[in-house]
Amino acid sequence: MTRATWGSVTPPLTNFGSRSGPYTRHVRTSKIHFSTAAMLDGDRRRYHPSLEVLGGGLDSYLPVFKTLNRPYDAFPVVGWNRHVETIFASLFRSVPDVRLRRECLRTKDDGAIALDWVAGDDRQLGAESPVLILLPGLTGGSEDSYVRHLLIGARGNGMRVVVFNSRGCGHSPVTTPQFYSASFTEDLRQVVAHVANRYPNANLYAVGWSLGANILVRYLGQESHACPLSGAVSLCNPFNLVIADEDFRKGFNIVYDRALAKALRRIFKNHKLLFEDIGGEFNIPQAAKAKSVREFDEGLTRVSFGFKSVDDYYSNSSSSDSIKHVCIPLLCIQAADDPIAPYRGIPREDIQENPNCLLIVTPKGGHLGWVAGPESPRGAPWTDPVVMDFLQHLERERSQVFASSSSGSKTVELCTEGLHHMKCG
Repeated sequence: MTRATWGSVTPPLTNFGSRSGPYTRHVRTSKIHFSTAAMLDGDRRRYHPSLEVLGGGLDSYLPVFKTLNRPYDAFPVVGWNRHVETIFASLFRSVPDVRLRRECLRTKDDGAIALDWVAGDDRQLGAESPVLILLPGLTGGSEDSYVRHLLIGARGNGMRVVVFNSRGCGHSPVTTPQFYSASFTEDLRQVVAHVANRYPNANLYAVGWSLGANILVRYLGQESHACPLSGAVSLCNPFNLVIADEDFRKGFNIVYDRALAKALRRIFKNHKLLFEDIGGEFNIPQAAKAKSVREFDEGLTRVSFGFKSVDDYYSNSSSSDSIKHVCIPLLCIQAADDPIAPYRGIPREDIQENPNCLLIVTPKGGHLGWVAGPESPRGAPWTDPVVMDFLQHLERERSQVFASSSSGSKTVELCTEGLHHMKCG
């Protein structure tokens, strides 16, 4: 099924802009950079120079990855242009067939969230099997190809998987005059609490894409030391929404903007009766006819969540400010040529200073394209095995620590260090 999301857009394959020139060394500027030499572990190369890898958790996490010592080889033609790659992945990546069981969760404000679980997992997996919560991008849901592929990969590695469909997304019901936003983390907080209550003996993890990644990282920062998750992954996160908004209205990006605005209008149209008699600063006609995401956010989103203007909304909803407060293992993967999540918006310094964080930047990839690796061009994106390496490492560590603690070992005293759950601001 074709749908427009931050990671799945459907504009025509014409008029693609050319990519920028060679990458340069980063010297506290906005220029794209990649190391001229890879990090070395003795005589063994730990990551390939085609990748940029950094973060306060570099020494702790880098050894766990099995594929980072190989070059990032974008699939010929498709991977050579960021717009072609973004659109190809959206339109032509395969969508694995998965039987899902839907659970509707009532929120505290009487709204509704749709959780899609893999059917049959309760019979096949134990109560202590790790649980992975997936957060799709803007207007996305459990039907999206990038979600399905990671779901299949995680399930094949013994994880129980649930897709969190935000209000109105993935055919989820809307029961109040409120959708969701980049700043709103209460629904995610309730989902995590619900899953933790259902599987109290399982470790919980989360992966978010694009706007879902922004929401996830904001949640991690807000929860800080009290976060119930054991680890998380952020993919194609726009991070700085002010910068993302600026770039979103330039050049070919306008095509994505219009596609996403159309998807938002469609969701709004399906539930417009809920907004008929609403007053205040809402501009319902503007939202109903919005030609851009910014227009929709100005007419509806920013008012729903109490912001003075759309610029105020973007400025105070960016997850870049949350990185310094993240206190669980966090892997961030970005593409240097991402047209929707700009390279210059990545909070490098905060990632570098936080011992819980690791950043991997690929030279190409578009927005949630990453058409590279053994399954390209129509299979799982390059990122999937990297994500699974990270999550499996965290689960092994936690299992070993708690197994030792249950047998009376002093390892329990080293729990904080062993899990890389470091002190943060």
